Amino acid sequence: MISTDIAIIGAGPVGLFAIFEAGLLKMRCHLIDYLPQVGGQLSEIYPKKPIYDIPGYPTVLAQELIDNLMEQGKPFHPGFTLGERIEGLEKRGEGDFVLTTNMGTIIESKVVVIAGGLGCFEPRKPAVSGLEQFENGRGVNYMILDPEQYRGQKMVIAGGGDSALDWTIFLADIVDELTLVHRSESFRGAPDSVNKVMALAESGRINLVLNSNLNSVSGNGKLETVELIHNKSLETTAISTDHLIPLFGLSPKLGPIEQWNLNINKSAIEVNTDDYSTNIPGIYAIGDINTYTNKLKLILCGFHEAALMSHSAYQYMNPGVKYTMKYTTVNGVSEF
Repeated sequence: MISTDIAIIGAGPVGLFAIFEAGLLKMRCHLIDYLPQVGGQLSEIYPKKPIYDIPGYPTVLAQELIDNLMEQGKPFHPGFTLGERIEGLEKRGEGDFVLTTNMGTIIESKVVVIAGGLGCFEPRKPAVSGLEQFENGRGVNYMILDPEQYRGQKMVIAGGGDSALDWTIFLADIVDELTLVHRSESFRGAPDSVNKVMALAESGRINLVLNSNLNSVSGNGKLETVELIHNKSLETTAISTDHLIPLFGLSPKLGPIEQWNLNINKSAIEVNTDDYSTNIPGIYAIGDINTYTNKLKLILCGFHEAALMSHSAYQYMNPGVKYTMKYTTVNGVSEF
């Protein structure tokens, strides 16, 4: 079990800044995100996009902002659980919360902060019957956390965007047999990546199957076979494999948060603007995932919300303790 003061669901820019604000008050944070890296949308969707409305930065690239936020929070030694989604939340009496991920990780915390941006970015799953029975370590994965775990094995990647192309190029030297399946003859990814994939296919280092879709999956407790259907002939082909990685992009959804009895309005969590607390004591929501009158979905506003949330969380965790605010320009930033 992981034990922490504040469990932050979402490792985007607002969640990362909360590490710093909570750290100033000597509260330790642990962040959980379904994406395999920190940064949320900024890292996953547009890392090279310039941002112009961060105070003190006339312009900063999205990934540069994330890197700086990580550096800013480093003195407070945050913990991270990445590539996992919070499935369950339980409050034990008047005390701690217990969160459980889809992979069985358990996090115990005194406060929960939902900083999930537009929600949990869930993979777009293909309409293939029986796919779910091979998820969670049984052969089907929607993101790659550790490429080395696939070394010497057989893999099928499905998709035609940058992610599918990039992973095909990278894994060609790691897996024993790699098949890339795409429903069309043209790709949506960068031309240079397309050329590299075509060269790998021509040299026989990968199998490239175009104009085809995933049709079915099968196996005895673990994935063994992926069946493809060819769009023109409607014939099927069975491929023996250890792993299937469908890479069809991500879509934001509230996911299990919808079942936590929070007040939700149009897929956003209602909060008290005094401190961005929810209707459940000890649970806060900051950033794009919350809603209130005159809400602005700006990173800047999320930073403000993180600061007020942290001071409220301190009072929640330390009832009756008087806190005198100290400015970092006077006291600096001290490590735990």
